Amino acid sequence: MRSISTWFFATAGIFALCGMSWGIQMSATQDHSLAPAHGHLNLIGFVALSVFGAYYALSPSAAASRMARLHYALATAAVLVITPGIVLALTGDGEILAKIGSVLALASMALFVWMVVRHGTGREPSAEGRRTAVPAE
Repeated sequence: MRSISTWFFATAGIFALCGMSWGIQMSATQDHSLAPAHGHLNLIGFVALSVFGAYYALSPSAAASRMARLHYALATAAVLVITPGIVLALTGDGEILAKIGSVLALASMALFVWMVVRHGTGREPSAEGRRTAVPAE
């Protein structure tokens, strides 16, 4: 099974390729009406997921936890919901997906903050992915 940081980085790369392709399409057609959705795809999809991937690569204790996998699912879902949601909002077809995606993105960032506070950075994973006490000699 691939590491959680690999999943974050690979997914970030896919979102970046989608965002870049979309940007080229907007430039070629001179239609930038969906630029806010494009921007969210790049910022949350590429930048945020890359930051999360770097954190998990540098923090084995956090990466070994079950919450890291939940974080990946939540962050990915946020991008997959907010991007088309913003498109729908911009085209006048409703804002519900954009609102749901925004809540998912906020929850993803809140979980990231919790992971950093809980696990810190650079710690080795314990047997259960949590900090454990080591008996004194």
